[in-house]
Amino acid sequence: MTAWVMTGRRQALLLGGGALAALAVPRLLQAATPAGDPTLIEMRGTSRGEKVWFAPIGLAVKPGTTLRFVNRDPGNSHTATAYHPRFLDRQRRIPEAAEPWDSDFLLPDQHFDVSLTVPGVYDFYCQPHEHAGMVGRIVVGRPELDAGWQGPAPASDDLPEAALAAFPPVDAILREGQVKVET
Repeated sequence: MTAWVMTGRRQALLLGGGALAALAVPRLLQAATPAGDPTLIEMRGTSRGEKVWFAPIGLAVKPGTTLRFVNRDPGNSHTATAYHPRFLDRQRRIPEAAEPWDSDFLLPDQHFDVSLTVPGVYDFYCQPHEHAGMVGRIVVGRPELDAGWQGPAPASDDLPEAALAAFPPVDAILREGQVKVET
């Protein structure tokens, strides 16, 4: 009889412990799950490398959005670099209160995440391919809704013509949500 009682107690303890663990699992999963998946911006290129681009090249997002830059170009390494004096002494082309970023060189299938919280227009580029027009523009928030929203930086002579020509207009990004490169 003692053996049956021991087995019954063990089973009760195991069942009770299992029930407690089952109740805890959803909380653990909830804590480990991010608030939302990052919004993707891919780094792309043609098979022979004659054309490189960000996809999309223009994107509208809400403040606090996390972006994930992913290199999907099997033949090149790329960077996603904010225009800012901290990086190669470039003219600032992001909102004044925004933190600049630089992904460093990403090899194929590597990625880099950045969260943008300050409303306004963010211009970025790929360091080795800026001369080929590999730039992008992110619009965070909306000028009519977000206090302190800062518009795009004016054209400048420190940018290659291909880069200046590639930036999509802010109104097109806001209207469409995203702008893609014609390939």
